[in-house]
Amino acid sequence: MIVVHHLNNSRSQRIIWLLEELGLPYRIERYQRDAKTNLAPPELRAVHPLGKSPVIQDDELILAESGAIVEYLVERYGDGRLAPRRGTPEHVRYLHWMHFAEGTIMLHLVGRLYLTRVGEAAKAMQGRVEAMIQDELDLVEAELGQSEHLAGAAFSAADVQMLFPLEFAVHAGLAGERQPRLRDYVTRMQARPAYRRAIEAGGAYAFASAGSAD
Repeated sequence: MIVVHHLNNSRSQRIIWLLEELGLPYRIERYQRDAKTNLAPPELRAVHPLGKSPVIQDDELILAESGAIVEYLVERYGDGRLAPRRGTPEHVRYLHWMHFAEGTIMLHLVGRLYLTRVGEAAKAMQGRVEAMIQDELDLVEAELGQSEHLAGAAFSAADVQMLFPLEFAVHAGLAGERQPRLRDYVTRMQARPAYRRAIEAGGAYAFASAGSAD
C-alpha cells in the first residue's frame, strides 16, 4: 500500500487528492508544522534527508517532490487516466502546466511570502515579484478561456498539480477581479468529490477557503 507522509497545509494535500481521483488504496503518516516557525518537524528527516513533504513510499521506493510523485503515480497506476495521449496538443499543454506549477508560479509565491516578512526594505522587490505573479495568474486566466481544464476539456493530473499554487494565490488575496475564470476554476476543483474526500482524509487545510496566507 502507498504511504503518504503528509504535512499539514502543504503540497502533500495534492498527492492525497490524486490518490482519491485514481481510486488507489493508501495510508497517511501525519506530521504537524511547528506552531511558531511553521516548519516541518525533524521527524520527516528520518523519511527523506531534506525533511520536507510530500514523500511517498511504494514498496521499496521512497520518492519526494510532488511533481515527480504525481507523474509516477499517473504513469504506474493511471492506466491511461489523468494524462492526455502523447503526441497531442493537449499533452503539450499538460507538460507545460505540470512544470509551471513548481518551476515558475510557486517559486514566486513562496518568494513573495518571505518578502512580506522582511519589512520595508523588501517593498521594492516584493512589488516586482507580485507583478510577475499577476502576469502568471493572467496566463492561467487566458488558458481557462480556451477550455474547462488546463490541459484541455478533460480533467487531468495537471489540474491536480496546478491547484495548490492557485489556492495559495487566492488565499493570499493575489487573484482578484481580473481573474474570474481562475477563481471559478478553483471553486470547481474544490467541489470535486475526490477533492472533498482528500480534505476529509488529510485534515484541516487552510488553502481550501479564502483568507490571508501571511
